[in-house]
Amino acid sequence: MHMPSDNDLPLWEPSVEMTQQANMTHYIQWLEQAQGLRFQTREEVWQWSVTHLEDFWASIWDFFHVKASHPYQTVLTTHTMPDASWFPEAKLNYAEHVFRNSSDQRPALLFRSERHPLLAVSWDDLRQKVSAVTQALHAMGVQRGDRVVAYMPNIPETIMAFLACASIGASGPVVRPTLGPVV
Repeated sequence: MHMPSDNDLPLWEPSVEMTQQANMTHYIQWLEQAQGLRFQTREEVWQWSVTHLEDFWASIWDFFHVKASHPYQTVLTTHTMPDASWFPEAKLNYAEHVFRNSSDQRPALLFRSERHPLLAVSWDDLRQKVSAVTQALHAMGVQRGDRVVAYMPNIPETIMAFLACASIGASGPVVRPTLGPVV
């Protein structure tokens, strides 16, 4: 017989207000209003998400208003991994989606490391620095479809380089945190 203990108690539970403001709560409400799907719990949504994979991911696309220059026709080509291809016809710009909800009310990035105190990067600063890197990449001849490779630590500048590459349609940079010597 299992006796309840302190280990059975959750470490933290959200307040009612936080739960009401959560994206998951809004998503469940949206599913009912937009698609007539009614779920009482997150577990029910999870079960639906794994049994109706394509419907779930199409609903995520719609709920988050994914903006694409070319829409998708197929959500998933096959359920077999590693050959699965998600939204294969869709064309979108990841960097555009990162910046579309920028706000002066909150920072874009928070960074702290063993060597650096907490640093807040504003959306405006992030946009300016990504633009500067994008211009430098263009000046080097980088274009859509190119691969950009860099050995960079986990710092804000790495995110800036990634977003600059994404804004062009190039892939990269490769990020490898510096945890010590590479053997």
